[in-house]
Amino acid sequence: MLAQEATTNINPGLAMIGYGLGAIGPGIGVGVIFAAVINGTARQPEAEGKLRGLAFQTFILTEVLALIGLVLYFIASTA
Repeated sequence: MLAQEATTNINPGLAMIGYGLGAIGPGIGVGVIFAAVINGTARQPEAEGKLRGLAFQTFILTEVLALIGLVLYFIASTA
């Protein structure tokens, strides 16, 4: 069998379930990030600006994982 002939067809429903499971990790990560910001601000209110900047940077990095999963879902469901 040639490599060009070998194709795999992924069920779109299965791809959607995979994306849903893959989105759990970034969801938990965002919760942990902002919980740490709230705790840090409660302990040292003067560091709120620095903590907020770091929180949004790590929030963006965490959300990129969910967006990559969304793109892979669309690739898998159209293939």
